[in-house]
Amino acid sequence: MKLLFKNMLLAHSFIVLPALVSAAETMPSTEIQQARTLVKAFGGDLKQVLQSAMQTGGPIKGLTVCNLEAEPIAEKHSSSSWDIARTSLKVRNQNNQADAWETTVLQQFIQRQAAGEDLATMEHSEVVTSGDKTLYRYMKPIPTAGVCLTCHGVTLSNDVSKKIKTLYPDDQATGFNLGDIRGAFTLSKVITP
Repeated sequence: MKLLFKNMLLAHSFIVLPALVSAAETMPSTEIQQARTLVKAFGGDLKQVLQSAMQTGGPIKGLTVCNLEAEPIAEKHSSSSWDIARTSLKVRNQNNQADAWETTVLQQFIQRQAAGEDLATMEHSEVVTSGDKTLYRYMKPIPTAGVCLTCHGVTLSNDVSKKIKTLYPDDQATGFNLGDIRGAFTLSKVITP
């Protein structure tokens, strides 16, 4: 009886254990570490520039700086091997529109958050094929913090609304609440040509 129970337990563990392993744990450690480092650096630089702009000129200056500086900051952190950007299901800049893979991952992030997973540790990485290339792809959600609500919240000041319409005529990136997933950092790296 003990042997039968042990064999059943062992068989059951083979079925359950693979489902418990996250995508990040199955990816090459070098790539996941590089992606995390790039997100931290890009996010840190972007946050610093936006905070400085908001402190010196309020949300209008913050919007202007974000419009002018976000892409160059992303380019600064991209390298010959990594592409780094931001995306969302509700984009402000149409150049940041999510592709099919990013859309799926963003939807999964929302489901994972609803199931109680902490955004601070949430991430997704995967090796995918695109045409004749194999890519390592990584995403990390961007939570909506209190200061973000000034330009991304449900209720915006008239000045902020006007500036957003001027800079981003097709803006969709409002209506967020504190703690919502506003978007994600998205990275890709070709691992085989």
